[in-house]
Order: sequence, then C-alpha cells, then structure tokens
Amino acid sequence: MEVGQQGGFSLDWMAWTMPVAIFFTAIAVMLVVFGVLQFVWPTVERRGFLPVPTTRGDRLFMGLLGSAYIHLGWLAFTEANLLFASALAAAFMAVMLRWG
Repeated sequence: MEVGQQGGFSLDWMAWTMPVAIFFTAIAVMLVVFGVLQFVWPTVERRGFLPVPTTRGDRLFMGLLGSAYIHLGWLAFTEANLLFASALAAAFMAVMLRWG
C-alpha cells in the first residue's frame, strides 16, 4: 500500500466523494443494526412474495443486490439524475425488507 505524507495510507486511488461516503456508511450502519436486531430478536424464516422462505438477512442481501442492479441499469440506460435511481432503490429495499 502507498503511504501518504502524513504517515497514513493514501486513498487517492478511490473517488471518495460525498455520495460514496454516504453509501458505504449506510451499508455499515445497516449491517450493525441488523446484527443488533439478530441478537435482540432472532430472526425466523418466513415466506413473502419471494418463492423461497427468507430470513431478515436474506432479504437485506437481496435488497442490496437489487439496489446495485437498479443503479447500474440507471447508469447504462439513462442520463437522468442518479438521485432518482437512489429513490427507486430505497423504495425497492423497503418493499423487499417488508414484504419480500
């Protein structure tokens, strides 16, 4: 790894913009919250609109994966503001976690 001038590691290879920082912070917070929820209220498998029984963690993973595909598709097929894709992904995540 490359060492920066202050003695720390240089993160210049990554585009650390505010949206990227928010994205990774949100995922970290979700993982911590879901870890605490698993400790306090252990999850049970249930069936929603998905064809397989899922746990809370399964639905979180599928929601994150689907949200990534929503953003990739948005970038591939439109020039519109990415904020709309984020709103669509947030709605998808909410539906997936609640009824998935």
